[in-house]
Amino acid sequence: MKTSTHELPDHSLDVEPVDHFYSKFAQGVPLAYEVMDIHHIEDAAKPGSFIEFRLGGFGSEISAHPFEKNKFYLLTDRGPNTTYDVNHDHGKIFLDPAYTPRIGLFELQEDGSIQKIKEILLKNPEGQLITGLPNRHFGATKEVAYDQYAKILQQGTDEFGLDSEGLVALKDGTFWVSDEYGPHLVHFDANGVEIDRINAYVHDSRRKSDYLLPAEYASRRPNRGMEGLTISPDQKKLIGIMQSAMSNPDASVNKSDLTRIVMIDLDTKAVSQYLYRQEGGADVHSNTAITALSATSFLVAERDDDFYKDNPQAFKRVYKISLKGATDLEQIQEIDMLRQHADMGVTVDGQSLEQYVLSAGWDGLAELGILPVTKTLVVDLVERLQYPHDKVEGLWIVDEQHLAVINDDDYAFTETEGMLTQKYLDRDQQVIDGNTLYIIDQLDLKPLP
Repeated sequence: MKTSTHELPDHSLDVEPVDHFYSKFAQGVPLAYEVMDIHHIEDAAKPGSFIEFRLGGFGSEISAHPFEKNKFYLLTDRGPNTTYDVNHDHGKIFLDPAYTPRIGLFELQEDGSIQKIKEILLKNPEGQLITGLPNRHFGATKEVAYDQYAKILQQGTDEFGLDSEGLVALKDGTFWVSDEYGPHLVHFDANGVEIDRINAYVHDSRRKSDYLLPAEYASRRPNRGMEGLTISPDQKKLIGIMQSAMSNPDASVNKSDLTRIVMIDLDTKAVSQYLYRQEGGADVHSNTAITALSATSFLVAERDDDFYKDNPQAFKRVYKISLKGATDLEQIQEIDMLRQHADMGVTVDGQSLEQYVLSAGWDGLAELGILPVTKTLVVDLVERLQYPHDKVEGLWIVDEQHLAVINDDDYAFTETEGMLTQKYLDRDQQVIDGNTLYIIDQLDLKPLP
């Protein structure tokens, strides 16, 4: 599981001043897409019209190319899907059940456009294409998969299926991907073939090595797993952030604003764990990306679900955080009320931290010496860009002043009150959402001391 850190030449574009080049992407540049072969689903927002499903979906995460300055990788999720809980079985309609999550390599062009260079489809250890269908056993979310006609899929699970959300491109040409099922952190080779994985399941035979997440990560909520993933600059530590509070020990804590960051040392297998306090509870906000500034300083994206057209005060912000001064939960010693529980992690008088913060607050945790990471605002995307999208899910540190962000367009459709509609960005329903890259300048992206 160790990674190589050999260096290759930098083939950066060097044709004009950096600020002028990146300013071409300041107002957002859309990615190209193809229309998917999914037909005859009416747009509930426009009776008589049908939804155009757009095959792009490269909005789950962004990762810098390790050597090519103006190239970057993007990740898709599990494919076009929507909630179908008519039978109270956590149902999901998969509009393209055979869809394979994938990584795309892209490049910024001198004319201000973005070119897709190639796609890497993700595969199981035998080299077979995976899907985005739920896992059967370890990491199963208990979601039932349906087709677009609301029929249960006969092959509705995939033991290697991923709901991919976090991406890291390494210097040795391999990739790490985190997901919302296990959550799993999966190591893929340069061709997208699975090498190994990390999760919280001791008896999972898909793991080839003995790296493990803390047991409490098995309590992640469906569709709110490990949303962001990054790696330290020395390529030795993987760092992941959970989207929302985990159901630790059960769903009664789901509205907590306590979320978790985990760090895995790829050399020693040591695990560290830290708390991140969201600005709103899990039903309001989501942590959607993390990227490293240094070994202890990171950027985190946090958002609500609102569109600017509906709420000009929508919440889409990027924070700079520091682990220094934060409590490593894995290092807490068992004294008095504090215990290290086999399934819930650190407990206080038998309560999980998610439970305890709801009853005693963050001040209560501080009195026990348990402190979250510190965070400061870097940029408010709504204030800066009048950011029109409901989601921001990828952060790319271009340099110490320029930050690229990417949205998830959900294949250009959404669900409103149980009905499917085209995903529009304007009240007149003329502008359809799409994956769009923005590069923001004049930011302080230096690591915190």
